[in-house]
Order: sequence, then structure tokens, then C-alpha cells
Amino acid sequence: MDPLGARSRFVDVQTLLTWEQMQPEPLLPKQEEHDDSMVSQQSFSSPFPFRPDINRKIVLFVGDVALLNCTAVVNTSNESLSDKNPVSDSVLHHAGPELRDELLKLKGCRTGEVKVTKGFNLAAWFIIHTVGPKYKTKYRTAAESSLFSCYRNILQLALEQSMASVGLCVVSTVKRGYPLEEATHIAFRTVRRFLENHGEGVETVVFAVSEDEEPVYKKLLPLYFPRSEEEERASLPLVPGDIGNSEGEPIIPERQIRITEKPGNQEEEYEQDSLDQDMAQVGQHAFSRMEGDVDKQRRLILQGNLSDAAMQKQHQRNYNRWLGRARAEDLSDIAALKALYQTGVDLCGRTVVVVIGRNIPVSIIDLEKALLYFIHVMDHVAVKEYVMVYFHTLTGEHNHLDTDFLKNLYDIVDAKFKKNLRAFYFVHPTFRAKLSTWFFTSFSVSGLKEKVHYLDSLRQLLTCMRPEEIDIPPFVLDYDARLGKLFVKHCRICTL
Repeated sequence: MDPLGARSRFVDVQTLLTWEQMQPEPLLPKQEEHDDSMVSQQSFSSPFPFRPDINRKIVLFVGDVALLNCTAVVNTSNESLSDKNPVSDSVLHHAGPELRDELLKLKGCRTGEVKVTKGFNLAAWFIIHTVGPKYKTKYRTAAESSLFSCYRNILQLALEQSMASVGLCVVSTVKRGYPLEEATHIAFRTVRRFLENHGEGVETVVFAVSEDEEPVYKKLLPLYFPRSEEEERASLPLVPGDIGNSEGEPIIPERQIRITEKPGNQEEEYEQDSLDQDMAQVGQHAFSRMEGDVDKQRRLILQGNLSDAAMQKQHQRNYNRWLGRARAEDLSDIAALKALYQTGVDLCGRTVVVVIGRNIPVSIIDLEKALLYFIHVMDHVAVKEYVMVYFHTLTGEHNHLDTDFLKNLYDIVDAKFKKNLRAFYFVHPTFRAKLSTWFFTSFSVSGLKEKVHYLDSLRQLLTCMRPEEIDIPPFVLDYDARLGKLFVKHCRICTL
């Protein structure tokens, strides 16, 4: 805390010049003519055109990220969140000893991922912790993807948690060996693409750099954030050939073309693996046993003549095929939504899984990939008892999964999902949501209705688990607080 009347050591981001306000250096006439002639020979436009609305969101700050007064600042660390680097040391020093205790509770962070804590003694409300990759030329592709994930996950978290301003440090530390200029290209194109696609949710992105890092940032910023059409034309020849996909993510050829060892699709391979196990020494061909005749099995199912054991085996094969696909496919775009994640445990020691309804853009996502991601996340969780917390808070029509999708999900998942689910907490339900859930659990599926608990406030939820054991999005906390105030106000009016 600064002494009364003393000048604050913290820097308010609102007082800093935006990138738009920092005038570009004038081009030399010869250089300008050269650039114009070069561009005139090219038939394509810049992949990063002049966008004043985006430039107003960008700030270049030479100084300590820990001193920024904004919604969140970024701390770059190692997998155990105990790295010793200038950024991390400063964040820990200014935040105070409470941050160290909080970091121990997080139990580390994987490369490319993010964890969030309170800002404690910082001016920023939150600290987003991330782990940049270790750079080796041999594994350059993996390092690029991981560094992209760092920046993308930081911005995605900021969007989800309604963080208006974010102070970005240089994630790739010297100790991790990532070349600064290469890392800066990835940082800039990721931020640029994110603001193009989701910029309405983030007001300010501050690039906080040291004096040694400033020249590289100043050199490359015009390539991705040109401040005029003239600067756009001059920067175009310097834009690298590899600019990633529409999100700025590195394009990896291995993910575009998948070559399997044998002809046929993955579903056939997983089904054959299951059949091999089932038939043991009898043989490997489907006709070796009548139970392997898929057409007959389906006919018997329709006729109601297939035994329970055979139906269970058929269901297990189907689930294994889906699980195999879930483990093989790239589901990073679904994971980035942060609509489903595992958090702590409840008072009974059971794993808690959180679903954020507002983060499910049903109308624009691939629902089949969403189903695969659910299976991928839940397969290891559902092997023992668990509970689910669904936040229906501030969802709209575009967030509601239809009954057919939920029924399909229920039919595909393994029996252990239902067996080990002990409770489903439905937080902030609307009357329509309650009605839909009642119909679904009464007529579409069985054995779930008694596990559903409707909770109108977080206070009710926190009787089942400790606050530190569940990650609750800030917008849910804000909504619940407003709801509580309205309830108190209503009670006061009724007593008058």
C-alpha cells in the first residue's frame, strides 16, 4: 500500500498511449517507392490489414508487467509455477506471500496451459499464470504450437471471465531458449487473430516488455498492426510466409493428412480390435461366431431378442470406437471454449466437473467434436464417483443443447458415467430449463432425475463443497451477487 499522498508505483493502463496514438516513423522516399512498386507486382492484399479499431486496443509498455493497473496480468513460469525469472520474481514480490501459498494449491501447470489466481497486493485483480515451451530446433513445431496455446489460452480465459484489460509479458523466457523474434511473431499474430474474431470482449491488450525486448516489438508490431494504409503497404513484404491459420495457430501438415497403417477408417480398426479380444482363440473373422455378425445383432436388437450380455458387449464396442476417435482427433478448438473442465473435490472427496452453459456456442461449433471432447475428458473421471456442476447462468438460446444431442450422448457413453455420477447440481436454473430437464430425465433417460439438484444461489452450492475446491467464473459470481441484492431489496419492499 502506498503512503497517503505518495505517488503510486502502479501504472494505470488508461494513461498509456495506444498503438494507434504512437505515430509511425516516416518512410524514406526511396524506400516508399520501392515498397509501392513491390506491392504493385503482388496480386494479394495484406493478411493483416489496417484496422484502427484493433490498434486502439493495443498498448506497448516498456516496464514491469506486475505494476500495471488492469484487470489481469500474465506471469510466465515453469511447470511447478516456481520459476526464477525477472517477470515471475517481480509478480511474486509485489503480490506478496499470499500468492506463494496460492500457487502451491494449484499443483503446477502444464506447458501451454493457464491457471488463474487473485492479484492479492497487485493493482491487477487477477494473475494469469502460464508455462511457455522449452525451445529445441529439433522440436520446433511442438514449441510453436505450445507457445500459440499459451497466448490463445490467456486471451480465451480473459474473454470467458470478462476481463476488460490484460497485461501480457513476454511468455518465452530466456531460460527456455525461445528465440525472441520468432516468439514475437507468434504472439502478435495470435493476438491479432483473436481480436479480429473475439475482440468485442477485450478492451485493451498491453504488451509489457523490457528495454532489451522493445526494439524487436517495435520492429514487428507494424507487420501485424499497421497504423495506416501506407504502413500496411510498407510492411507487407516483411510479413513471414507462415502466418498460421485463421486463429494464428501454426499449421502442422501431419494434422492435415493422417496416414494409418492399414486401409480403412479408424472405426473399423477399433471395432476389429474389440472383436479380436472377444473371439480369443476362435478366429478373427466376423463370421467365426454369430455374435460377430453386426447385421444380425442389429436385427436382434430391433426384435428385442438380443441377450443383455450381448447388448452390453455391443454397446462397449461402440463406446470404444468413440473413445478411440476422441484420443486421436485434435480437439483443441473445443477445449479452448473452457465449457467443460475438472476442478477440485466436494466435501465427500468426489471429483467435481464443471460445465459452463454460456461458453457452449451450439450454433457454430461441431457438436460431434464436442461429444468427442466430453468423452475424452470424462473417461478417466468417471471410473470413480464424481459430481457435476452445471452453471446455467446467463445462457441464451444459442447455448442450449437440444434433446436429440443429449439423448445421443447418453446412449453412447459408458455405463460407468451414469453409475458413478452421484449428483448433478443445476445452478441458476430458469423455469423453462427446469421443465426441459424434467421432461428429459422422465421420458428420454432413466435413473438421472433423482440425481439432479436445482440450486438458485452459490450459497447452496457451497454447502456441498469448499470455495477453494471449485473454479467459478467471475461472471457467475457477479450475477449471483446481483441476484442476492435484488432478493434482499425485494424482501425489504414486501415488509413495508
